[in-house]
Amino acid sequence: MTNLTFEKALAELEQIVAKLEKGGISLNESLALFEKGIKMSRFLRGELDKAERKVEILLKDEKGNLKAEDFEAEDDGTEEGGGAA
Repeated sequence: MTNLTFEKALAELEQIVAKLEKGGISLNESLALFEKGIKMSRFLRGELDKAERKVEILLKDEKGNLKAEDFEAEDDGTEEGGGAA
């Protein structure tokens, strides 16, 4: 998966999911798409893990302790978490 970015992998995974959900494809094609989707999912998980480790490194204080900082995600219009503001 050379030159594969997180964004490209995510877009490809979304296309795979859409094809599988739509149906109308052979069992062999479904299995091939499923296998490719698993590979994309593992790649994405790895990229997220690397990003998380990098954030933790960036948040360490001078003694190497992680310091808690509030994280405010950009408001994308979704209501995740179920809480009302």
